[in-house]
Amino acid sequence: MCGRFALWAGREEIEAGFGVRLPAEPEAGYNIAPSREVAAVRASREGNREAAFLRWGLVPSWAKDPNSGYRMINARADTVFQKPAYRGAIRKRRCLIPANAFFEWKRTEKGKQPYLIRLRGEEVFGLAGLWERWQNRETGEVIESCAILTTRPNRAMQELHDRMPVIVAPQSYSLWLDPRVGEPDRIAPLLEPYPAEAMQMHAISREVNNPANDSPSLMRPLEDG
Repeated sequence: MCGRFALWAGREEIEAGFGVRLPAEPEAGYNIAPSREVAAVRASREGNREAAFLRWGLVPSWAKDPNSGYRMINARADTVFQKPAYRGAIRKRRCLIPANAFFEWKRTEKGKQPYLIRLRGEEVFGLAGLWERWQNRETGEVIESCAILTTRPNRAMQELHDRMPVIVAPQSYSLWLDPRVGEPDRIAPLLEPYPAEAMQMHAISREVNNPANDSPSLMRPLEDG
């Protein structure tokens, strides 16, 4: 499960990290929740990398109701090639969703305790995503949306949850984004859990539970108050 993440990297850092040009400075988000527009990197029709803003919550092109996307924020890596909602996108419409951190909740005697998880180098990273384009045939309304892929946890994440988001290593960005590559045996190796030794985590305030709270103070380790 990946139901919340954060992105506060500036335009230059994102452009350098993902080899893409952004049309404008992205708005920082410290508590990004489903249904929000999120920055994404994907392949254009010409095969170049392009930046886009996609609604988090995938709406398949064949869906009758665009609100179905509110339930499809994640796609499981172990079934993504079989599920009708995802099997087309995993082969041809993959994307990277820049993030500085994501959140997970651990069950405790005092209730669910939120944790912030990020890379040890504290750099921006790419969450593996899928995207779709839905159009209302009557009104012409177009919604471009996405889902984040999840996989089994690494040894650090298994203390918190039985799933974790798929993080794509920078050296695999080109392969992941290439719409000409869609064979499961080429894509599946990129869906493995990210190495635990390359990640860090700490408990944070339960204020993150409310999506309306969106400030840098949410990132502060709990022991710092």
